[in-house]
Amino acid sequence: MSSSSSLSSNSPCAACKFLRRKCQTECVFAPYFPPDQPQKFANVHKVFGASNVTKLLNELQPHQREDAVNSLAYEADMRLRDPVYGCVGVISLLQHQLRQLQMDLSCAKSELSKYQNLGGIASTTTHGLLAAAAAAAATTAHHHHHQQFNFMAGSGGGSGGGRDHSHHLYHHQFFPRDQQQQQHQHMIRAFEGHGSNNFDASSLFIG
Repeated sequence: MSSSSSLSSNSPCAACKFLRRKCQTECVFAPYFPPDQPQKFANVHKVFGASNVTKLLNELQPHQREDAVNSLAYEADMRLRDPVYGCVGVISLLQHQLRQLQMDLSCAKSELSKYQNLGGIASTTTHGLLAAAAAAAATTAHHHHHQQFNFMAGSGGGSGGGRDHSHHLYHHQFFPRDQQQQQHQHMIRAFEGHGSNNFDASSLFIG
Protein backbone atom coordinates (compact mmCIF):
# COMPACT_ATOMS: atom_id res chain seq x y z
CA MET A 1 0.00 0.00 0.00
CA SER A 2 2.81 2.46 0.88
CA SER A 3 4.78 1.59 -2.25
CA SER A 4 1.64 2.15 -4.38
CA SER A 5 0.91 5.56 -2.81
CA SER A 6 4.51 6.62 -3.13
CA LEU A 7 4.44 5.54 -6.76
CA SER A 8 1.30 7.62 -7.33
CA SER A 9 2.81 10.66 -5.64
CA ASN A 10 6.03 10.35 -7.60
CA SER A 11 4.36 9.80 -10.99
CA PRO A 12 4.16 12.90 -13.19
CA CYS A 13 0.85 14.56 -14.01
CA ALA A 14 -0.92 13.85 -17.31
CA ALA A 15 0.34 17.13 -18.79
CA CYS A 16 4.02 16.56 -17.95
CA LYS A 17 3.79 12.95 -19.04
CA PHE A 18 2.26 13.98 -22.37
CA LEU A 19 4.90 16.70 -22.86
CA ARG A 20 7.65 14.26 -21.78
CA ARG A 21 9.08 16.50 -19.13
CA LYS A 22 9.81 16.24 -15.45
CA CYS A 23 6.84 17.20 -13.24
CA GLN A 24 8.04 19.79 -10.73
CA THR A 25 6.53 20.42 -7.34
CA GLU A 26 5.17 23.79 -8.42
CA CYS A 27 3.73 22.38 -11.68
CA VAL A 28 0.62 24.38 -12.60
CA PHE A 29 -0.99 21.40 -14.38
CA ALA A 30 -0.62 18.82 -11.59
CA PRO A 31 -3.75 19.73 -9.50
CA TYR A 32 -6.07 19.66 -12.55
CA PHE A 33 -4.66 16.96 -14.86
CA PRO A 34 -4.07 13.85 -12.70
CA PRO A 35 -2.09 10.91 -14.14
CA ASP A 36 -5.23 8.77 -14.62
CA GLN A 37 -6.85 11.34 -17.04
CA PRO A 38 -4.40 11.60 -19.94
CA GLN A 39 -7.09 12.19 -22.61
CA LYS A 40 -8.30 15.32 -20.83
CA PHE A 41 -4.99 17.13 -21.28
CA ALA A 42 -4.50 15.68 -24.76
CA ASN A 43 -7.74 17.30 -25.99
CA VAL A 44 -6.94 20.63 -24.33
CA HIS A 45 -3.43 20.68 -25.75
CA LYS A 46 -4.70 19.78 -29.23
CA VAL A 47 -7.23 22.62 -29.34
CA PHE A 48 -5.63 25.38 -27.28
CA GLY A 49 -1.94 24.45 -26.89
CA ALA A 50 -0.02 23.78 -23.65
CA SER A 51 1.69 27.17 -23.62
CA ASN A 52 -1.60 29.08 -23.91
CA VAL A 53 -3.15 27.02 -21.11
CA THR A 54 -0.08 27.65 -18.92
CA LYS A 55 -0.29 31.39 -19.52
CA LEU A 56 -4.05 31.43 -18.78
CA LEU A 57 -3.69 29.52 -15.51
CA ASN A 58 -0.86 31.74 -14.31
CA GLU A 59 -3.02 34.83 -14.84
CA LEU A 60 -5.91 33.45 -12.73
CA GLN A 61 -6.29 33.21 -9.00
CA PRO A 62 -5.82 29.72 -7.52
CA HIS A 63 -9.55 29.39 -6.65
CA GLN A 64 -10.49 30.17 -10.29
CA ARG A 65 -8.21 27.71 -12.01
CA GLU A 66 -10.29 24.57 -11.52
CA ASP A 67 -13.38 26.07 -13.18
CA ALA A 68 -11.22 27.39 -16.03
CA VAL A 69 -9.65 23.97 -16.66
CA ASN A 70 -13.07 22.27 -16.65
CA SER A 71 -14.38 24.83 -19.13
CA LEU A 72 -11.36 24.38 -21.42
CA ALA A 73 -11.69 20.61 -21.27
CA TYR A 74 -15.39 20.69 -22.18
CA GLU A 75 -14.89 23.17 -25.02
CA ALA A 76 -11.98 21.14 -26.39
CA ASP A 77 -14.03 17.94 -26.28
CA MET A 78 -16.94 19.57 -28.13
CA ARG A 79 -14.61 21.13 -30.68
CA LEU A 80 -13.18 17.72 -31.49
CA ARG A 81 -16.70 16.29 -31.86
CA ASP A 82 -17.94 19.19 -34.00
CA PRO A 83 -15.01 21.08 -35.60
CA VAL A 84 -17.34 23.69 -37.20
CA TYR A 85 -19.57 24.81 -34.32
CA GLY A 86 -18.00 23.18 -31.28
CA CYS A 87 -19.87 24.05 -28.09
CA VAL A 88 -21.63 26.94 -29.86
CA GLY A 89 -23.89 24.40 -31.58
CA VAL A 90 -24.85 22.90 -28.22
CA ILE A 91 -25.45 26.36 -26.76
CA SER A 92 -27.68 27.33 -29.70
CA LEU A 93 -29.66 24.12 -29.35
CA LEU A 94 -30.14 24.68 -25.63
CA GLN A 95 -31.20 28.29 -26.21
CA HIS A 96 -33.78 27.15 -28.77
CA GLN A 97 -35.14 24.57 -26.35
CA LEU A 98 -35.28 27.22 -23.62
CA ARG A 99 -37.29 29.61 -25.82
CA GLN A 100 -39.68 26.80 -26.74
CA LEU A 101 -40.18 25.88 -23.11
CA GLN A 102 -40.80 29.53 -22.22
CA MET A 103 -43.48 29.76 -24.92
CA ASP A 104 -45.10 26.54 -23.71
CA LEU A 105 -45.05 27.85 -20.15
CA SER A 106 -46.66 31.13 -21.23
CA CYS A 107 -49.42 29.27 -23.08
CA ALA A 108 -50.01 27.02 -20.09
CA LYS A 109 -50.30 30.04 -17.77
CA SER A 110 -52.76 31.69 -20.17
CA GLU A 111 -54.95 28.56 -20.30
CA LEU A 112 -54.80 28.25 -16.52
CA SER A 113 -55.88 31.87 -16.13
CA LYS A 114 -58.89 31.27 -18.41
CA TYR A 115 -59.98 28.24 -16.39
CA GLN A 116 -59.55 30.17 -13.15
CA ASN A 117 -61.70 33.03 -14.45
CA LEU A 118 -64.41 30.60 -15.58
CA GLY A 119 -64.27 28.90 -12.20
CA GLY A 120 -64.65 32.24 -10.43
CA ILE A 121 -67.69 33.18 -12.57
CA ALA A 122 -69.31 29.80 -11.95
CA SER A 123 -68.65 30.09 -8.22
CA THR A 124 -70.15 33.60 -8.11
CA THR A 125 -73.25 32.43 -10.00
CA THR A 126 -73.69 29.45 -7.71
CA HIS A 127 -73.38 31.61 -4.59
CA GLY A 128 -75.91 34.07 -6.04
CA LEU A 129 -78.44 31.32 -6.77
CA LEU A 130 -78.00 29.83 -3.31
CA ALA A 131 -78.46 33.24 -1.69
CA ALA A 132 -81.62 33.91 -3.73
CA ALA A 133 -83.05 30.49 -2.82
CA ALA A 134 -82.29 31.06 0.86
CA ALA A 135 -83.94 34.50 0.77
CA ALA A 136 -87.05 33.08 -0.92
CA ALA A 137 -87.29 30.30 1.65
CA ALA A 138 -86.93 32.78 4.52
CA THR A 139 -89.66 35.05 3.06
CA THR A 140 -92.04 32.11 2.67
CA ALA A 141 -91.41 30.91 6.22
CA HIS A 142 -91.95 34.43 7.61
CA HIS A 143 -95.23 34.84 5.70
CA HIS A 144 -96.50 31.47 6.93
CA HIS A 145 -95.55 32.33 10.51
CA HIS A 146 -97.35 35.71 10.22
CA GLN A 147 -100.55 34.03 9.00
CA GLN A 148 -100.42 31.48 11.81
CA PHE A 149 -99.93 34.23 14.40
CA ASN A 150 -102.93 36.20 13.07
CA PHE A 151 -105.09 33.08 13.20
CA MET A 152 -104.14 32.38 16.82
CA ALA A 153 -104.68 36.02 17.85
CA GLY A 154 -108.14 36.08 16.26
CA SER A 155 -109.17 32.85 17.97
CA GLY A 156 -108.52 34.30 21.45
CA GLY A 157 -105.57 32.05 22.21
CA GLY A 158 -107.72 29.50 24.15
CA SER A 159 -109.57 26.29 23.28
CA GLY A 160 -113.02 27.88 23.78
CA GLY A 161 -112.06 30.82 21.61
CA GLY A 162 -110.83 28.36 18.98
CA ARG A 163 -114.18 26.55 18.95
CA ASP A 164 -116.07 29.86 18.70
CA HIS A 165 -113.88 30.96 15.85
CA SER A 166 -114.37 27.64 14.04
CA HIS A 167 -118.15 27.86 14.60
CA HIS A 168 -118.10 31.43 13.32
CA LEU A 169 -116.25 30.38 10.17
CA TYR A 170 -118.61 27.40 9.71
CA HIS A 171 -121.69 29.57 10.23
CA HIS A 172 -120.54 32.16 7.73
CA GLN A 173 -119.67 29.43 5.25
CA PHE A 174 -123.20 27.91 5.18
CA PHE A 175 -125.28 30.95 6.27
CA PRO A 176 -124.16 34.14 4.58
CA ARG A 177 -124.97 37.43 6.24
CA ASP A 178 -127.68 38.40 3.73
CA GLN A 179 -129.49 35.10 4.24
CA GLN A 180 -129.36 35.54 8.02
CA GLN A 181 -130.92 38.99 7.78
CA GLN A 182 -133.67 37.68 5.51
CA GLN A 183 -134.41 34.86 7.97
CA HIS A 184 -134.60 37.31 10.90
CA GLN A 185 -137.02 39.63 9.06
CA HIS A 186 -139.19 36.68 8.05
CA MET A 187 -139.44 35.55 11.69
CA ILE A 188 -140.59 39.04 12.77
CA ARG A 189 -143.24 39.22 10.05
CA ALA A 190 -144.54 35.75 10.87
CA PHE A 191 -144.82 36.56 14.56
CA GLU A 192 -146.67 39.81 13.91
CA GLY A 193 -149.05 38.28 11.37
CA HIS A 194 -150.23 35.27 13.39
CA GLY A 195 -150.06 36.66 16.88
CA SER A 196 -148.16 35.30 19.76
CA ASN A 197 -150.75 32.58 20.57
CA ASN A 198 -151.35 31.27 17.05
CA PHE A 199 -147.68 31.37 16.00
CA ASP A 200 -146.73 28.40 13.82
CA ALA A 201 -143.10 27.36 14.31
CA SER A 202 -143.03 25.72 10.90
CA SER A 203 -143.06 29.14 9.33
CA LEU A 204 -139.56 29.69 10.62
CA PHE A 205 -138.09 27.25 8.17
CA ILE A 206 -137.54 28.78 4.78
CA GLY A 207 -136.41 27.16 1.67
